[in-house]
Amino acid sequence: MTGISPADVVRRQYLASANGDLEALRATLADDVEWTEMAGFPLAGTYRTPEGVTSAVMEQLGKDWDDWIAHDDTYVVDGENVVVLARYTATNKSTRKDIDVRVAHHFVVRGGRIVRFEQFVDTAKVRDAMSA
Repeated sequence: MTGISPADVVRRQYLASANGDLEALRATLADDVEWTEMAGFPLAGTYRTPEGVTSAVMEQLGKDWDDWIAHDDTYVVDGENVVVLARYTATNKSTRKDIDVRVAHHFVVRGGRIVRFEQFVDTAKVRDAMSA
C-alpha cells in the first residue's frame, strides 16, 4: 500500500470497519501496530498486531453493540499524522440504549499502514448506554 496517502489509508480502515470487513481492516494495520482504546472506555488498553486489534476491539464491539459505526467526518493531516473528528453510533444489545457520541482518533501512518492509533471519547456516555 505504499504510495497511498496517510488519509486514504485511514479512510480505508473506516470503510472496512463500517462494512464489517475485518480482513480489509487488518490489511490497513502494520504488523507491529499499537492500537490504544482510551482509559475508561469498555475496551480500554493497548492492543498489538492486526489480529490482536480486530479480535480484542472490533469483534468485541460486535458482541456488545448493534450497528456500531464510526462516522469519520473531518480529517486533519500533518505528514504521517492523521487526526479524525468522528462520532460513534450504536445500540447496546443488553440495554437497547443508543449512543451518538463525538470522538477524535489519532492515527500514525507509515509505509502505507497504520502503525499507531489513539482514541479520545466521552467514555461516560458510552458507559451510560451500557447501564440499565
